[in-house]
Amino acid sequence: MRLLLIGVGGVGQSAAMIIKRAGKDADWLEKMVLSDYDLGRAEQVAKLVDDPRFVPEKINARDADSIKALVKKHDITYIMNAVEPEFNENIFDTALELGVGYIDCAMTLSKRHPEKPYELPHIKLGDYQFAKQNEWEEKGCMAIVGSGVEPGVADVFARYAEKHLFDEIDEVNVRDGDNYVVPGQDIAFGFSIWTTIEECLNPPVIWEKGRGWFTTESFSEPEVFDFPGGIGPVEVINVEHEEVLLVPRVIDCNRVTFKYGVPREFRDMLKHLEALGMDSAERKIKVGDSEITPRDFLARVAPSPLETAKIMVGKGCAGTWVTGMKDGLRRSAYLYQVADNQECLAKYGTNSVVAQTALGPVIMLELVARGIWNLPGVHGPESFDPDPFVERMAKYGFAPGLQEKDSDYSKKLEQKRIIEPLKK
Repeated sequence: MRLLLIGVGGVGQSAAMIIKRAGKDADWLEKMVLSDYDLGRAEQVAKLVDDPRFVPEKINARDADSIKALVKKHDITYIMNAVEPEFNENIFDTALELGVGYIDCAMTLSKRHPEKPYELPHIKLGDYQFAKQNEWEEKGCMAIVGSGVEPGVADVFARYAEKHLFDEIDEVNVRDGDNYVVPGQDIAFGFSIWTTIEECLNPPVIWEKGRGWFTTESFSEPEVFDFPGGIGPVEVINVEHEEVLLVPRVIDCNRVTFKYGVPREFRDMLKHLEALGMDSAERKIKVGDSEITPRDFLARVAPSPLETAKIMVGKGCAGTWVTGMKDGLRRSAYLYQVADNQECLAKYGTNSVVAQTALGPVIMLELVARGIWNLPGVHGPESFDPDPFVERMAKYGFAPGLQEKDSDYSKKLEQKRIIEPLKK
């Protein structure tokens, strides 16, 4: 595979370092072009990776001709989009025009309903991409959308649960929580500032069988979820996220939700930004001779996640909580992956949030390169066989876990563990 990576921020750097650390297991990669608007940044990561397969280049993700030039120059077969979702449409369409494969970590953006934003969806995450399903299929090309950790790994977990753990699924509930602390800072972004504002302030989407997709108030339906890995109980709330738009397209279930552990003080800060119009990604303000949106301004002046990563301590857990029936009994299981920030910083030079995000596309790209995942059209990760993905997670340094929640089925398992040794 000759891969064009567009965007060499935290996720891009993590992807390159994950591949480097895989050594001979990453022989599926012939070349990765590390492209970024900031050529110096691309050169910095290329030097860090120190592998002749990784070549730095300058690119303008808004300019189709800039993308086409690098695809032609390096005979690219696949494009990985690791920039902000505002660039998705251009990169996605350019890949289709060129007839090369495409993968992103977050799908095209939504637009809230003009009259009932907290009741009805309008343009949903990924609508733009799925509308072009037939065009991709007819061209014999594959686009994998929402391939990070959430969405991405979480979707694979949902498909794995359907295949191996349940006879019938009631709910698929993605739950993300952490115990991160940034010493000396009351407010800090662990991920892209631009994207965090987008997903947290947009009306959250929920899916229910018979009702379809609907929206709710921001930060609605708080609940306390007990996370593994030493994290413990965290209050989580509804947040707009791609899994809710992806999972019910493929997996038969009754309800799909996404809830994330956003601290109360962080929620208050976001609401204040919204009240002041500082969350806007459309309104332009003039600064000297240039124009900039308020959100872009915040992304430039707020402490960079790349910098706060150096002092942030704690662990983050991403996973999928599935409920349903197994062998005639109620079952509740949480499939997850836990990452320690300081460990990720030592291995990849990036925080655990972006390192987890990079894992998904790296494994998926290997499966594509080896011909294991091959399905022309536009698809989320839940559309493919989950087994080869899950089998590779530990090899790439991010071992998965399974936690049985209290249920009739878990009690049966506990009985079995007690009785079997006695029989021996």
